[in-house]
Amino acid sequence: MKSLLKARDDKLKNAKLKMHKLWLPKGFSASMAKEWIDRRRVSIRPWASFVDQRKFSKPRNFGELCQRVVKNVEVYNSNYTFIFLGLILYCIISSPMLLIALAVFAGAFYIIHLKSLESKLVLTVPHQMSLAGAVSLPVFWLAGAGAAVFWVLGATLFVIGSHAAFRELETSEIEELLMEPV
Repeated sequence: MKSLLKARDDKLKNAKLKMHKLWLPKGFSASMAKEWIDRRRVSIRPWASFVDQRKFSKPRNFGELCQRVVKNVEVYNSNYTFIFLGLILYCIISSPMLLIALAVFAGAFYIIHLKSLESKLVLTVPHQMSLAGAVSLPVFWLAGAGAAVFWVLGATLFVIGSHAAFRELETSEIEELLMEPV
């Protein structure tokens, strides 16, 4: 009897140790995510030059438009990433039902994860995510998550596409583009 209680206590202790760590899918780690964010933060261009209205103009032709889009996406990639993340955050915060749906998903996943740690359920992480998604799918549907996803994608494409198309290239960037062999 004591050995069973000790084994159960050890399992709970191990589960508590695992719970204090941030759970991420297999192959990812908190340090990896932090490193990715740090790289983005370092490569971000100043926001003042990003939105400088004097640097915007209508492209002369389709070729110039394509050059601008390609080069500006390359130069302002990190800025665009933060715009995308900001739009996602705005969408989630501005929709209370979407917040509830995300809470239901996180709660369902947490409960399933705890049950699997207690060995009551033998599920792999992808199965746990699938089960949590299936449980919270009706709430996501009621919250209009599909519309939110397409709103975020549309708004992101519009904002980034407009900026990339109308933001003039720097003079050094123009010379660099002209000097490349064709």
